[in-house]
Amino acid sequence: MNEDGRVQDILIRDATSDDAAACAAIYGHYVETTVATFELDAPSVATTAERIAGCQAGHAWLVAQTDDQVVGFAYGTKFAERAAYRWAAEVSVYLDPEVRRGGIGTALYDVLLPRLTERGFQVLTARIAQPNDASNALHARYGFERVGLLRRIGFKHDRWVDVAIMELELAPPAVSPAEPR
Repeated sequence: MNEDGRVQDILIRDATSDDAAACAAIYGHYVETTVATFELDAPSVATTAERIAGCQAGHAWLVAQTDDQVVGFAYGTKFAERAAYRWAAEVSVYLDPEVRRGGIGTALYDVLLPRLTERGFQVLTARIAQPNDASNALHARYGFERVGLLRRIGFKHDRWVDVAIMELELAPPAVSPAEPR
């Protein structure tokens, strides 16, 4: 890190199955110690590898690497299963707690959001457990707007948790949008 706390020399690249252990470790921290995700059991390395492959097949999963170590990841995935939702994607970002607020989330979204736009997605969504000032600010920086709040929608770590729904329109509405790639 440099003097202002930002991480230098960040490589953003497509995730591979070789990154599954690092991604599982980062995500496992959030599963086990926070309400940032509503999963109750941390996924295995094998499950994480399957998730990476699934995202890569139709959306995107990126990792941030510094000094040959994966320190964060971001992905776009299906918003919902129904076919009419295929132009929407849900995005998430998770960082090693040691590098939070070092610019890595921004670096990941600087690559992820244009990639999803290029692939023909029209709308991005993010679900953010509240309170989460850092994630709210990251998404707002990219133009995401809060479009809803699900009150007491999840119960984890002995408390009820609200979830903000944020949305970003990537393209103006089209009468006949091209299929996302």
